[in-house]
Amino acid sequence: MSRRVIVVGAGVAGLAAAVEAQRRGARVVLHEAAPHAGGRCRSFFDTRLGATLDNGNHLLLSGNYSAIAYLRTIGAAETLLGPAHPEYPFFDVATGDAWTVRMSTGRLPRWTFDADARVPGTQPADYLPFLPLLWAKPGRTVEESVRSKDRVWQLLARPLLRAMLNADPSEASAALAAGLLRETVAQGGEACRPLIARSGLSHAFVEPALRLLQYGGAEIRLGSRVAGIGVSGTDSRERVSSLAFEGAEPITLGAGDGVVLAVPPDAARRLVPDLSAPDASRAIVTVHFAADAPNGIQPLTCVVNGMSDRICAADGRLSVTLASADRWLATPHEDIARAVWQETAQAVRMPAVPIPPWQVVVEEHATFAAVPAQEGLRAATRTRWHNFTLAGDWTATGLPATIEGAIRSGQKAADALLNPSMER
Repeated sequence: MSRRVIVVGAGVAGLAAAVEAQRRGARVVLHEAAPHAGGRCRSFFDTRLGATLDNGNHLLLSGNYSAIAYLRTIGAAETLLGPAHPEYPFFDVATGDAWTVRMSTGRLPRWTFDADARVPGTQPADYLPFLPLLWAKPGRTVEESVRSKDRVWQLLARPLLRAMLNADPSEASAALAAGLLRETVAQGGEACRPLIARSGLSHAFVEPALRLLQYGGAEIRLGSRVAGIGVSGTDSRERVSSLAFEGAEPITLGAGDGVVLAVPPDAARRLVPDLSAPDASRAIVTVHFAADAPNGIQPLTCVVNGMSDRICAADGRLSVTLASADRWLATPHEDIARAVWQETAQAVRMPAVPIPPWQVVVEEHATFAAVPAQEGLRAATRTRWHNFTLAGDWTATGLPATIEGAIRSGQKAADALLNPSMER
């Protein structure tokens, strides 16, 4: 009989763990406290706009190999939308200038020698001070690791890293930035094409995974919140022996059963004694406008020197992301929408009035705070219990809180349970 793997949490990390475990021949039981799967990477129907919205504009890069492999496995590889070449349109709110950074495909950054491909008003030598960031030392911020604060910093590096880390480079971990850059920018333009979910996050990452799991015989239990973990055995072979769920009978684990805990860090700390996990977070605010983008507008536009960070255009909607958005949490949503639309209309060349129908979505705890102190709190995949592993973008993936990190953590957690050579 195949091994049973119980996955607690049906966010992207939990779904990735469940898919990987099933692919490896395990019998999967997936529990999720919410009435829906997807966690912070999902879509929902908004009655105000009468449309299906994403809870945030999650951005992938073509070099996110774990996420791309996951989508292929669940049959959703064609659900991503992006340019054929690694191009990034920019709009400067302060000056009204617009330009496009066009990266070259190979590892050599030939694009920095092309005045039409690099940031206007810069020279090839202006990009050299950023090379040390690829080998940044732990404990330092991005800003401390970059010597130059010229136009490349202000108009390219700072806004992109802010959006990807969900933290301003003045406080963001240089080590996390380095991990991200080594897997993308250092691999050349072919690893840097921006990709977004064509028809929504759930359509790309969640629904196909649930269908695959169901077809493979997995049990999926939504609205099933874990309440406690039972442990038994000696100190040397202590193991998780039971799981308690609210309003249900506890589950007893057999000798070959394993558990992947794929819940947010605060929930994990409540369940696992003495667990080290990030305890600070950063918010993301997304403003959705029911408006068709004019012809010629790219799916993604980066915004600098404004309150917005990026604009995504798709399916009769313009969705705008405000990264590291804690400072906006107390601002009335109407004021946020009005101010963001002024920038958006300017960037996509649309009338500033009237403002289209809008919806503001706030994720107060969207990501763990990608700062040096929090990086040191991230837990490893394995725990002291040989049949119990952790998954989530907050675990020690070497990446910031991204879809790529979440999926990679889930796959690693399932592999640690099922790979005999890894058993202790």
